[in-house]
Amino acid sequence: MARLVMKFGGTSVADIERIRIVAQHVKREVEAGHQVAVIVSAMAGTTNQLVEWTREASPLHDAREYDTVVSAGEQVTSGLLAIILQSMGVSARSWQGWQIPLRTDETHGSARIDDVEDSLLVARLDEGQVAVVAGFQGISDAGRITTFGRGGSDTTAVAIAAAIKADRCDIYTDVDGVYTSDPRIVSNATRLERVSYEEMLELASLGAKVLQTRSVEMAMKHDIPMMVRSSFDDPEALSAAFCGDNSVVGTLVCDEDEIVEKHVVSGITYSRDEAKITLLEVQDKPGVSAEIFGLLADANINVDMIVQNVSANGAHTDLTFTVPVSDFERANNVIKPLEESLSYRDLLGSTDVVKVSVIGVGMRSHAGVAAKMFKALADKNINIQAISTSEIKISVLIDSAYTELAVRTLHSVYELDKT
Repeated sequence: MARLVMKFGGTSVADIERIRIVAQHVKREVEAGHQVAVIVSAMAGTTNQLVEWTREASPLHDAREYDTVVSAGEQVTSGLLAIILQSMGVSARSWQGWQIPLRTDETHGSARIDDVEDSLLVARLDEGQVAVVAGFQGISDAGRITTFGRGGSDTTAVAIAAAIKADRCDIYTDVDGVYTSDPRIVSNATRLERVSYEEMLELASLGAKVLQTRSVEMAMKHDIPMMVRSSFDDPEALSAAFCGDNSVVGTLVCDEDEIVEKHVVSGITYSRDEAKITLLEVQDKPGVSAEIFGLLADANINVDMIVQNVSANGAHTDLTFTVPVSDFERANNVIKPLEESLSYRDLLGSTDVVKVSVIGVGMRSHAGVAAKMFKALADKNINIQAISTSEIKISVLIDSAYTELAVRTLHSVYELDKT
């Protein structure tokens, strides 16, 4: 017997028929003898509608009331799934975040989890009851409902898994695992059987939308294996297999040490959420970068890639960096007032760029990975505008018109077609 957490996203619980299929997945694991806690999102489109109604009510609404409204979608789903499970002869009970309770800080709309009280939940699981938990929500010390931001149900699932010491956390979605690249662009992208926490963090933060970054960080911290599975697979055809059983269809996100054969490169991702800003002929003196990036930080604007080119005489430098597209105008407005103090010649910007990344833990022990990437792009006449690296990742900024060509080329060059 194992203790499992199963999480189902919005497309998996889109309507009553989809919820019935989810119930069959849950029943399969219960009949295999496992203790099961289920985390559910709101039905597809529900959260968007609730957010829209809140904005219609008042553009400058109280964030505490916003959380009260948008958390309602998960409450509905958890109750419906519990009802359907009961009708199938499975003992089940719905739980809201405040009933566990799942305690958070006071940051409404993007709260962080402080503590999960597991005693009552574990007692019910030991009695053989399925706990159907509303994702995306908790309760603050002030007794108000809080929400975790979009994708927050993944975070709920891992937090519950850590609290109840689950053996595995299964994330059910509309795909059957993590792929070497976006199958919509690379038709021969292949599913990875296993991927490390570190690789999944990079994949999630650099464009792959399968898992939320915060949930992967939490899983790595608490060493909770995560399995990405498809809720659209036939529940009757799937085995109720446990960790390590090859009959489980999906991708296991686990510690690097559990991956016997590490690929040099595991995946190619891309992100269109990039905007480039360039300051031409900035005075090259101490404190300039601190002033620019300090003001951007004060405005809560995240800066990603940074490139600095110093002139031959050392008096000036060109400074290029990227920010999220949504912050492009704000970033420009922050920098423009600095024209006099920095004496820069011009301020340029572009949103017609994309970040393409090569990711793999095998990079740590293999030379030439970057050189292969740069040569492959050069052979296709794709110009690199900026570069950033980490121990297991290389990212380049290119013109967005070359996105598909770059992704397909790199997928082939690193022989991911043959994985």
